[in-house]
Amino acid sequence: MAKANNRSLNLVLMLSLLILVSMVESSFLGAKKATPQCDTVVGVESGDTCLDIAEKFQLSTEFFDSINPNLNCDALFVGQWVCVDGTAN
Repeated sequence: MAKANNRSLNLVLMLSLLILVSMVESSFLGAKKATPQCDTVVGVESGDTCLDIAEKFQLSTEFFDSINPNLNCDALFVGQWVCVDGTAN
């Protein structure tokens, strides 16, 4: 009986160790991508395009895109918030 308990304990310890190593590796390998920090947003108005907004706030298109990484410029809608000032990481 003691042998069976010892095997079960060893199995639990090995599985715990594998889970721990897996978690540590994933934190090193899957480094989180830095997200931009937005300081100022504006609402899209009727007829606005991404280029219009970038020009209005004197932003390069590259910077505008970097602070709005998930923005679909082909599907802007009135009232949608877009970032016009911030830090692109």
